[in-house]
Amino acid sequence: MQDAETVSKDFIRDIIDDDLRTNKYQGRVHTRFPPEPNGYLHIGHAKSICLNFGIAQDYKGLCNLRFDDTNPAKEEEEYVQSIKDNVKWLGFDWEDRLFFASDYFQQMYEYAVQLIKAEKAYVDDQTADKIAETRGNLTTPGTNSLYRDRTVQENLDLFEGMKAGVFADGQKVLRAKIDMSHPNLNMRDPIMYRILHATHHNTGDEWCIYPMYDWAHGLEDSIERITHSICTLEFENHRPLYDWFLDALGVYHPQQIEFARLNLTFTVMSKRLLLQLVDEGLVAGWDDPRLPTISGMRRRGYSPSSIRTFCKRIGVAKFNSMVDFEFLEYCVREDLNKTAPRFMGVLRPLKVVLENYPEGRTEELDAVNNPEDPSMGSRKIPFSKVLYIEQDDFMENPPKDFYRLAPGREVRLRYAYFIKCTNVVKKDGKVVELHCTYDPATKGGYAPDGRKVKSTIHWVSADQAVTAEVRLYDRLFTIKDPAGEKGRDFKQFLNPTSLEVLSDCKVEPAVQALKSSDRLQFERLGYFCVDPETTPQHLVFNRTVELRDSWVKKQKASQKT
Repeated sequence: MQDAETVSKDFIRDIIDDDLRTNKYQGRVHTRFPPEPNGYLHIGHAKSICLNFGIAQDYKGLCNLRFDDTNPAKEEEEYVQSIKDNVKWLGFDWEDRLFFASDYFQQMYEYAVQLIKAEKAYVDDQTADKIAETRGNLTTPGTNSLYRDRTVQENLDLFEGMKAGVFADGQKVLRAKIDMSHPNLNMRDPIMYRILHATHHNTGDEWCIYPMYDWAHGLEDSIERITHSICTLEFENHRPLYDWFLDALGVYHPQQIEFARLNLTFTVMSKRLLLQLVDEGLVAGWDDPRLPTISGMRRRGYSPSSIRTFCKRIGVAKFNSMVDFEFLEYCVREDLNKTAPRFMGVLRPLKVVLENYPEGRTEELDAVNNPEDPSMGSRKIPFSKVLYIEQDDFMENPPKDFYRLAPGREVRLRYAYFIKCTNVVKKDGKVVELHCTYDPATKGGYAPDGRKVKSTIHWVSADQAVTAEVRLYDRLFTIKDPAGEKGRDFKQFLNPTSLEVLSDCKVEPAVQALKSSDRLQFERLGYFCVDPETTPQHLVFNRTVELRDSWVKKQKASQKT
């Protein structure tokens, strides 16, 4: 185990520390990350991945990757592969410990037979609706099934018939025989197996009965001899059922610990709702950069280290809460500031002609790749008579607090010269071109006579500029908790301006050396990444996050009040 000072402590690690002191599991720490392959992972799963694999790393233990693939109607091999890819991308390795619930179907079946023989399980002919109706509620006890007192042999024969495919879907189920008046509704004779004639992604058509999640989950942990089974809070009320199953079977018993799931503002975290967005074409697939999926965040340009840092900093709590999306962006911005090379690009170009710059001349200027990391070195950027600047870096009639380019005003071009606007060209009342002069004595951005300018703006040389498409992403929803509005469809709150596509952006030629998914900063504009759809003929960049750090400003403001 690492020194206490190097391990980030939380209540789960406190429990593990105590278990190690008492030698509860003979010094073992063995966790698992158990996703269901029925959708793509999201940032909430990233928290669980970082927690389970992180604990294994901290305590020099083991962590399994195990797929809870008990429902072939909703599971696909595509989801299995995406989950494996996402876990590896985040920086974690399950080594040779890749498992599936379906690996244990035969063992689970035998365990079910064991419970039937112990008169702790029975085959029920009631429909799903009837079972739900007779379950009762928090104030009313449930009603025993008419089939609850079948003989052991009758139950064994019927269960074997279920396995053999004799019965149709929904015709029979296997239920645990516990207590229909139990105060915990999960203990009221829960269903263990249902009939489902569906092809499984891993076992094909070998089975036509499938274990319910509550029956399978604890058994998987037991079979794999997991020491600490870490779950989110919604499974707390299921723990007594898992304990009952394991105790009734007399098998190895892991320890379940519940923690608060991650809720993030301005998005939805339910796989059901995310699937709805994807299926209805409201987003461009599971890897849409506006989604909280790991694949979406990856395509947007988030780095694995920034997500790991975010998960570490939000910590592990016992109570559900909402985390501000801006804190995630803060972590991303902090990481990319240190690691992303910088380039210049102009999103909404405005042409600038330097009247006194020699015709046909092009010079190369030195530019720093990242001032936060000198080891990244520098690059050459071309400079010539015709440039592009941002449209909003010029105003014909500026207010007092506007310090960028205006008629008669001088500004600094980043890494280049001072320029002064001398003339404005308009078409149909719109500014389409600026004529300026440059001061050759100010090369590098400093005046020998000591005069100052109040603004530095970015630019690209028109002759060498490369045209690119830039996708500007914003919040997917207009309110903080779109799924929390009772009685209202969460899709009502979709942000109509969550994506803006700019098709005539101009970027410096050096960006052509970047590869798919490479991250960068366009100076003064934000952090971006190269979209996988990019080609040498058509560059595409996704905005990851703006440079503006509103979360830090908000934190400072709250500290003053």
